[in-house]
Amino acid sequence: MLRRFLPREEDFFGLFERHAALTVEGAREMQRLVQGGQNARVLAARIKEHEHEADVLTHACVERLHKTFITPFDRDDIHRLITRMDDVMDYVESAAISVMLYELVEMTEPARQLADVLVRSTESVAIAVGGLKSIKQSESILQACIEVNRLENEGDEILRAALADLFRGATDPLLVLKWKEVYEALETATDRCEDVANIIEGVVLEHA
Repeated sequence: MLRRFLPREEDFFGLFERHAALTVEGAREMQRLVQGGQNARVLAARIKEHEHEADVLTHACVERLHKTFITPFDRDDIHRLITRMDDVMDYVESAAISVMLYELVEMTEPARQLADVLVRSTESVAIAVGGLKSIKQSESILQACIEVNRLENEGDEILRAALADLFRGATDPLLVLKWKEVYEALETATDRCEDVANIIEGVVLEHA
């Protein structure tokens, strides 16, 4: 009888999936931005909109967490998952704002490579997140998490090579610092994807 009067389990999975989809779209907009030839201000504004929408979903998830008695898995894991997911979008926005504010017009190959890795990483995160509501079907979730981890290593290698090239061929110290900030924001977004994957992997291994 008591269960009839307890708050029901809210649709956390729907919030996770919507957040992941927004992040994928934000990463794709960032990929378009570093391809060059498009209006950076317009693309940065779109990314900012996605980041704001992701923030709203994050706040909604945290609010539900405080009001819901029964959760689909450990509430600390839910909180860590949604906040780490939100971190990804924050760093995507940071990279886009830097490109716009620093008026970086001539895009670089490392920026394109890092953005490509980021897109693939957010897509793999979305696959992993989408599998959580069928957590017993763990194989596809874990495969997506493994791919995120592999992509994080790929991003690390690209960043190291990019920074070495920047400082080796430096003629404009300010330009070096500007691109360094962009590269590091893109790679950190990929790092946060790995954090998300690690949380999901832990949840799956605990419940599968």
